[in-house]
Amino acid sequence: MTRWDKSKLPSRHTTVGPTSAPHRAFYYAMGMSDEEVEQPFVGVATTWNEAAPCNITLMRQAQAAKKGVKAAGGTPREFTTITVTDGIAMGHAGMKSSLVSREVIADSVELTMRGHCYDGLVGLAGCDKSLPGMMMAMVRLNVPSVFMYGGSIMPGRYKNRDVTIVDVFEGVGANSAGAMSDDELSILEHAACPSGGSCGGQFTANTMATVSEAMGLALPNSAMTPAPFESRDTFAEASGQAVMRLIKDNLRPRDIVTHKALENAATVVAASGGSTNAGLHLPAIANEMGIDFTLEDVCEIFRRTPYIADLKPGGKYVAKDLYGVGGVPVLIKALLDGGYLHGDCITVTGKTLAENHADVVFPEDQDVIYRTDKPLSTTGGVVGLKGNLAPDGGIVKIAGMETLQFRGPARCFDTEEECLEAVLAQKFEEGDVLIIRYEGPIGGPGMREMLSTTSALYGQGMGEKVALITDGRFSGGTRGFCIGHVGPEAAAGGPIGLLKDGDMIMIDAEKGTLDVELSDEELAERKAAWKPRKTDYNSGTIWKYAQTVGSARFGAVTHPGGHGETHVFADL
Repeated sequence: MTRWDKSKLPSRHTTVGPTSAPHRAFYYAMGMSDEEVEQPFVGVATTWNEAAPCNITLMRQAQAAKKGVKAAGGTPREFTTITVTDGIAMGHAGMKSSLVSREVIADSVELTMRGHCYDGLVGLAGCDKSLPGMMMAMVRLNVPSVFMYGGSIMPGRYKNRDVTIVDVFEGVGANSAGAMSDDELSILEHAACPSGGSCGGQFTANTMATVSEAMGLALPNSAMTPAPFESRDTFAEASGQAVMRLIKDNLRPRDIVTHKALENAATVVAASGGSTNAGLHLPAIANEMGIDFTLEDVCEIFRRTPYIADLKPGGKYVAKDLYGVGGVPVLIKALLDGGYLHGDCITVTGKTLAENHADVVFPEDQDVIYRTDKPLSTTGGVVGLKGNLAPDGGIVKIAGMETLQFRGPARCFDTEEECLEAVLAQKFEEGDVLIIRYEGPIGGPGMREMLSTTSALYGQGMGEKVALITDGRFSGGTRGFCIGHVGPEAAAGGPIGLLKDGDMIMIDAEKGTLDVELSDEELAERKAAWKPRKTDYNSGTIWKYAQTVGSARFGAVTHPGGHGETHVFADL
C-alpha cells in the first residue's frame, strides 16, 4: 500500500488525526476501509441527468473514471450537478436559464469540493454550458483536475444525408414557409437524434470539447469519440489515472491554463469554425485566474487564424467524421505544423502540447481538416466586429458564408419572441436587419440564444438575405449573418437600445466593423431620452444573476475571480 503524505492535501481536514474521527465515521458508514480513507480523495463530478441526450451517457463514463482513480491509488467520490440543455430550452423563456446555469454549475462544484475537502477533480460534462462551467470550477479551485467530454451524438439520416438537431430547427422555418409538410417535419424530428451524446456539429459543446484538448485540461483524443462508443470508457479510466499523477506531481490547472493556453483555445475555435459562445466562455475561464483575456483578445486571434475544418453548421461534416480522421489531434497537429499554436504549453499528461502530438500523422486522404497553407479561408471561421453600434464589440460566425458585407434598414424587436413571431409569419422584407435587444446578460436577464429565430430564417431560404443583430447570444448551430454579444447591451444604455425602425445598419465582416448611419449628435440625443426597460424577473435565481453579472465583453461573469482572491482552495 502506498502511504500518502496528506499534510498539504485538503482532505487532511476530514481524514487525518483525532479531530477527524467524526468525519471518518461518516465514511465508514458508506462502507469505506481505512485504506480508502488514508488515500487522496478525488471528486468525480458529472452533469448526468435525464434532461437530454447530451448527459445520458455520463453515469457510465463516471464509473470508468472512478475505476481509474482506484487503480492509481485514490479514493473517488462521485457527485452530480445540474444542466440546462439548450436544445430543449431554446425559443422560449427557458433559455434565460441557460447561461445562468454555467455559473450554478461552477458554483455547485466549488461548494461540493470545498465542503468535503477533495484533493482532485475529474469533471465530465455534456451539454453546452456544462463544459465551461466545469472548467471554470477546476481553475477556480486549482486542485489537480482532468476534464472529460461526454462525447457527441451520432448523426441522423434523412433523405440520404446526415442531419443534426439544427436541421430540425431549420425544418420549422421551412414548414412555416410551406416548403416542408407536417409529415416530413415529423419524419425529420424522429430521425435527427439517433443516440445519446451532445449535438453533432461544431456547435458549442463540440467547440468547448475541442478547447479542452487544446487548452491542455483533457487527455489527447478524448473529445471526439462518439458518446455511445464504449471505447470512451477507456479515456474515462485513463482520466482517473491521470488525475492521480497530477496529485502526486502537484501539477494544477493554473499551471496548465495560462494566457498562452487560452490563445491556443481561441485558435482552435477559429480554425474549426466553432461557436461564437467561445468568445464568452474563454474570458470567463480566464477570469477565474485573474487573467485579462477579453472578447477583443479572442477576436484578435480569430482574425489571424485560418479556417481549416469543414464542419457543420458552416461546413458539411459532423463530429463523428472528425473522429473518423483522427479527432482533435489532427486539427491541433495541422495548427502546430503551421505555427499557429504555442507548443510549449504543459498539459494534464505532464507533457507539452507539442510532445503530445509529436507522433500524430496528418492524414492526406480526407477533406475534413485542411492544412493551414491550403485553408478553407484565410480568416478564422469566427470574427469580431466593432463600431458605433458596438463600442464594446460583437461577434459573428462567417464559416461557410459567401458575402461578408451587409447594409440594410433596422427592424427593431425588444424580445426574441416578438422577432420569432414576425419571422414565422414572414412579416419582414429581404434586406432587413433584424434587431433583437434587451436580451443581454442583464436585460434578458440571462443572454438567451436565438437559434429558433436564425434557423427559421434559414429554413425559409432567407439565411443570408437578412441580417440579425442582438445583445443576446447565438447557438453554435447558428449560421448566416447573425451578430451577437453586441455591447454595451441595451439594458446598459448601449447604442443597440437607441435604434429605431429604418435606421441604416452597415456590417463589414472583412473590416470588422458594425455601424449605424447616425451622427454622434443624434445618438447622444437619443441616449438622453432613453429610459431603462424593466423585466419580469424580480426574484429568484435569474434576478440574483442580473444583480451581479457583468458585460459579455469580459465573459458575463458574476464575481471578481482571481483578481479578488486572498486564497485558493487547493492551498487551504
